[in-house]
Amino acid sequence: MKNTLTRLGMVSALALGTALGATAAQAEGLKLGAAMPMTGDLQAYGSTSLNGIKLAAKQINAQGGVLGGELQIVVGDTQTAPQAGVDAAQKLVNLEKVSGIVGALSSGVTIPIAESVSKANGVPQISGASTSPVITELKDDDFLFRTVPSDAGQGVALAQVTMEKGVDKVAVMYVNNDYGKGLADSFAGAFGGKDGEVTGSVGFEKNQASYRGELQRAAEGGAEYLVLIAYPESGQTIIRQALEGGFFSKFIFTDGLKDPGLVAAIGADYMNGTFGTTAKALESDSSKAFKDAWAEEYGSESEKPYHDTAYDATYLLALAAEKAGSTDPKAVRDALREVANPPGKKIGAGQWAEALAALKAGEDIDYEGAAGSQNFDANGDVAGTFELWQVKDGKFETVKVFEPTM
Repeated sequence: MKNTLTRLGMVSALALGTALGATAAQAEGLKLGAAMPMTGDLQAYGSTSLNGIKLAAKQINAQGGVLGGELQIVVGDTQTAPQAGVDAAQKLVNLEKVSGIVGALSSGVTIPIAESVSKANGVPQISGASTSPVITELKDDDFLFRTVPSDAGQGVALAQVTMEKGVDKVAVMYVNNDYGKGLADSFAGAFGGKDGEVTGSVGFEKNQASYRGELQRAAEGGAEYLVLIAYPESGQTIIRQALEGGFFSKFIFTDGLKDPGLVAAIGADYMNGTFGTTAKALESDSSKAFKDAWAEEYGSESEKPYHDTAYDATYLLALAAEKAGSTDPKAVRDALREVANPPGKKIGAGQWAEALAALKAGEDIDYEGAAGSQNFDANGDVAGTFELWQVKDGKFETVKVFEPTM
């Protein structure tokens, strides 16, 4: 009798253990890495992008989580530097065992991460900010995606609005990396194609104490406007020295300089009238829902770019894991287009519960993001529209959101 009870106890314990194991498997959850510039030249955007990631995770966890468990976010500081970015991504993949990476921001950091980490380890990576045209043809084995359009489009958009402003002669200074060179070339090609003149195009290295030599060369052609393709830290130094040396007093910016802190540091009197472009979605129910959720969580709307695209990247990786029914990185990668592209039930920002219900019912879904339709093409790219903004009374003001027609 005792032996029988013992055997029954063992069977019960085994059954209980199996049940607990099944429950644990069902409540697997998902861990994602955030490769963000918490320090360095793009620090100004790192915190807001991370806030977008955290907002997505908070909403998802409040509405059922992923695979029955919690969505966890682990942060790695890329320092806006290629080697530091690769090191951070290696830790996320090899030590934290993440199923996907959101980031990086700078194309010059995103590309080496894709080549050395994401591709090599078979882990999907979605950047919400890397816009270099080089990414389109990168040999990444389809592990690199982005939720922001290529600078092949932003260069055209910037050229279009510059001509519309009546400016047909400019000098260009660009940060000497994939982002800066790609955008400078795209702008110059489109601007010249409409009879605009680029009097000089000068590359520069980040984090120098002086840019007077580069400014001197850029000013030699006599252009009144300087198109500056840079990040906030180096950009601030260049603008100060341009003003102090009398090289330029009128500026045209790209997305990398849409930073309220930059305007505050230089002064509204000098920055008023400056205009530029940034990728931005047309207003939709999804973008409104995201805007309202952001304001509720953080108190006010962000004037900086990339927070909505980082949110979308997080949402898409979580949706892909749920669709795949797995945290296996390759399975997540393989499901990304299934949840991002039509056909399927439209799922917007904050609608995680609706997405779960649809997937459990065997329905296809099509995520319409906070930053617009995130339909990945064969290269992992998305189409997009752009914002023309200007600095007025020391603040950024949206003039229009448009699709380039040049």
